[in-house]
Amino acid sequence: MTIEFATRYRQSSRIPPEPGRPYFIEKGMGDRAHLFTDLFTIYAGGEQTENTFNFFTCEGPKGDTIPAHSHPDTYEVFYITDGAVRLFVEDLAGEQYEKLLTSGDFGFVPKNCPHAYRIERHHSRIVGVAAGPGGTFERFFENLGTPTAELGLPQEPFVPEPHTFATVPRQYDVRFLPDHQWRTGG
Repeated sequence: MTIEFATRYRQSSRIPPEPGRPYFIEKGMGDRAHLFTDLFTIYAGGEQTENTFNFFTCEGPKGDTIPAHSHPDTYEVFYITDGAVRLFVEDLAGEQYEKLLTSGDFGFVPKNCPHAYRIERHHSRIVGVAAGPGGTFERFFENLGTPTAELGLPQEPFVPEPHTFATVPRQYDVRFLPDHQWRTGG
């Protein structure tokens, strides 16, 4: 039996729109969105956790570096279940780190720290968790990207309209840093 809910984000979702309700979601069947070349799947978010954390996956092909950004109020976790992802992070003192994470590896990004990542192997998957005093940002993916019912990667990259970069990110605690330079060599 599959239960579907109407939410303020979607006409149909397997995620209940309110906290305090147990639920189960089969692999890949959360709320999905395409953004650039990646598929983001949300399994739990602010509505279910009283804005304490979110839980999502990102799957994608080998590709370009996701632009540098920071989250002023959100801590973010990168756990790699498949493939390889290169994580770039700058701490609050300006020291930069670069680490290739492979299956089973973990990366932690404190709030306010610029970071970016690049998927290094096709069919890589990141499990992400984000939490912080400002709420959660999981709905960023479908509001900057495009919601999808598809289970796979986008057939063509979904590149948002330029004006959405100025409006959507701030609402979800994402600050793009277009002039940020990585000095780590990766």
